[in-house]
Amino acid sequence: MTRILVVEDEIFVATEIEHVIEEMGFNPIGIASDERSALALASEAEVALVDLNLRDGATGIGIGRILAQTHGVTVVYMTANPSQLGEGVPGTVGVLAKPVSEQELRAAVAYAVARRSAAEAEPPRRLQLFNWSPAAIPS
Repeated sequence: MTRILVVEDEIFVATEIEHVIEEMGFNPIGIASDERSALALASEAEVALVDLNLRDGATGIGIGRILAQTHGVTVVYMTANPSQLGEGVPGTVGVLAKPVSEQELRAAVAYAVARRSAAEAEPPRRLQLFNWSPAAIPS
C-alpha cells in the first residue's frame, strides 16, 4: 500500500486530503505543517502532496526538492500560486493549482502513484507537469 505524506498547514484542508487518500486505499502516513515535521516523515513516504506556504513560511519548494532528490519521494505540489514554482523543481512531478475538487485530487494522487511504479498513466488535465529528465537531477 503506497505511503503518502500530506505537507499542508491548513488542518481542515489536510484532513480532507488525508481522508481522500484513505478512501482510495492508500496509506496516509501523516500531516506535516512545516519543514521539520515533513523531513521527520521523509523516510516513510513514497508520495508527497506539498503546499508551498506552510506554518514556517514559504518552505514547501525546498521541502519538495529534498523529498524528491534526497529521499526518492514522488512529489506533487499543490498551491494557489503555481507561478511561484517557475519552470518547476528538478525531480518533482508537477503542480496542481488550488482550489482542487475531490475528483482532481483523486486523479493527481492516482497519477503520482502510477508514475512511481512506472505504470503508464494519463496525467490529469489540471496537473501541470514539470519537464525534468533524470539527468537534470543533481546527485
